[in-house]
Amino acid sequence: MAKKTVASLQTSSKRLTKAIKMIKSPKSGAYTFSESVMNPEEVSDWLNKK
Repeated sequence: MAKKTVASLQTSSKRLTKAIKMIKSPKSGAYTFSESVMNPEEVSDWLNKK
């Protein structure tokens, strides 16, 4: 399960996107969140990666 935030961050002339992925633990079944700030082009690859 993955969720992409709609926030876009701008630092000088570089455009960045903050993506949040929900990861389910195989042991306990609990969900944790993984956050990353990256270029908008890399978001789909990062969300699809396990």
